[in-house]
Amino acid sequence: MPSDLSSLVHWILFLPLGAAAISALFLRKQGTLAAWLSTGTAFAIAGLSLKLLSQDGIVTWHTELAKFGGISLGFGYLIDANARLMLFVVSFVAAWIHLFSVGYMKEDAARGRFFAGLSIFMFSILGIVVADNLLMTFIFWELVGFSSYMLIAHYFDKDFAAAASKKAFITNRIGDLGFILGIAMCLSLYGTLDFDKLQSHAAAAKTIPVAVGALLMCGFLGKSAQFPLHVWLTDAMAGPTPVSALIHAATMVAAGVYFMARVSFLLAPEVLSFIAISGAGMAALAGLCALAQTDIKKSLAYSTLAHLGIMGCAIGLGHPALALMHMATHAFFKATLFLGAGSVIHGCHHEQDMLKMGGLLKKMPVTAATFIAATLSNCAVPFLAGWYSKDAIIEASFHDGKFAIFAFLALAALATCLYSGRMIRLVFLGEANSEDASHAHESPWTMTLPLVVLGLVFSVGGGFAAHVLIPASSLQPIEHALGEVSFHLAAPSTIVGLLSLVLGFFGALKFYGTVRGADALQALSPRTYHLLEHRWMDGAYRWYIDSVQRRLAESIAFLDLLVINGFAVRWLGGGIPAVLGYLTGRTFHRGQTRGYALWIVLGSLFLVWFLLAR
Repeated sequence: MPSDLSSLVHWILFLPLGAAAISALFLRKQGTLAAWLSTGTAFAIAGLSLKLLSQDGIVTWHTELAKFGGISLGFGYLIDANARLMLFVVSFVAAWIHLFSVGYMKEDAARGRFFAGLSIFMFSILGIVVADNLLMTFIFWELVGFSSYMLIAHYFDKDFAAAASKKAFITNRIGDLGFILGIAMCLSLYGTLDFDKLQSHAAAAKTIPVAVGALLMCGFLGKSAQFPLHVWLTDAMAGPTPVSALIHAATMVAAGVYFMARVSFLLAPEVLSFIAISGAGMAALAGLCALAQTDIKKSLAYSTLAHLGIMGCAIGLGHPALALMHMATHAFFKATLFLGAGSVIHGCHHEQDMLKMGGLLKKMPVTAATFIAATLSNCAVPFLAGWYSKDAIIEASFHDGKFAIFAFLALAALATCLYSGRMIRLVFLGEANSEDASHAHESPWTMTLPLVVLGLVFSVGGGFAAHVLIPASSLQPIEHALGEVSFHLAAPSTIVGLLSLVLGFFGALKFYGTVRGADALQALSPRTYHLLEHRWMDGAYRWYIDSVQRRLAESIAFLDLLVINGFAVRWLGGGIPAVLGYLTGRTFHRGQTRGYALWIVLGSLFLVWFLLAR
């Protein structure tokens, strides 16, 4: 790597670490200074990432930290086209989220701690993006888990926030256990953790062990909230809204997708098939479950689960470039939606129940316009950002002959339009359904400017820009499968999208306007609403913990008390020595000088015999 590019990546990676250190050590009580320091740093990183995006070729830099026999462990960068795209998307979206946070967290007494957490989170996620080996990736992977735990628990004095942060942390650690075992297996099989060397070994090998990809996939299941480790994502809404935007849009959850794309050469066909099927199923199920959420942030969280499933499906279909392209476009419109939700919550005096909103189109026109634009991109309206990536993945499943997956993705597209139309109808149309909604007001410029940039510019034109920027490198491997068919109006995916838009989006606008102040689906079919609302996996985990894990733990504790404390400690470790000590005392300590002398003589003779016998 040329020295100037090496320095450029150094600045991109370590600037947020410096900002976090300064904020944490010196600006804990100076919230305004901490906010603008972190925000200025984020915009500087975005500018440097944009400069790096304009460079060509693969750039590398590596330094060895330790060597054990023939195994070298080091710290380095591997910047290819995918890494450049991820760096830009993460830094650009995060910069605007930082600016939004300046206004949203203005009255928060712990702003210094909050912005320090944002900066350390940025350092962690950027480390995953630039890492050139599995060990470095895992270290930053854990830092992301720790920093997200701190951000979700920002309101740590509230029980629900503390519980949500612990749930996210523990669930991700379960996935990370498999991840670190996969790293150990790679080291055992190939003797290296460097991505370029692992790719060479994989290319030379006839087959890749299924266990390698399956274990590495565990990290992806946890970080990107894929089945069955998806249960933490909706609870993470307990954190401040900018945290929800940062975690759910372009950073934490996208890290798993990016990692799977980076190690796709280590994924056996069986692993890819599982990822494709589970991802498509997750996309359909999460989209339907969003219809039974009244909290605006939780509805968007289920939307994120659906899109993460679509990205995972693209990886499973063998098109990691399409997954990364959808990650980029999704980052723009989903960040807009979360920030728009934050603006709505701020304008409605911290009300999050959509059933208590309504009529905000007139009261918050900028927020409404940007939110609707991002929603249409989310629904993959032709020529908006989401259409270029989401429909390309649906089209790929059709052309690959995966018709079951195509059906699931088509259902996901319909569900997306349904919950999107429902959200627009309940929040922005009709009449105000509460005092908070009737007195709603537009947010300050620090909150509306990010909405305009991300919503009206990149949610609309981001897909076209990405399609122009990426094809020469990242999209080249899939051109033979898709050609231009995914980008014209007669494509099967576009037909599915247009039907979903007409039946789903416009149908929801009409259907959810029939009952004021209540959910029309709940009023029409309470059983269906309950089926979608009920958290079945949480119930399954609760049953497992109460009925299996806790009883197993109690059995082990009983054995510990019986065998270890009772038998080993009290009898073998304590009882027998106590008896021997008692007998010894009774035998040798009788208070008779003649007896003591006899034992001394016998002991001396035994010692002399032992020495002479040798």
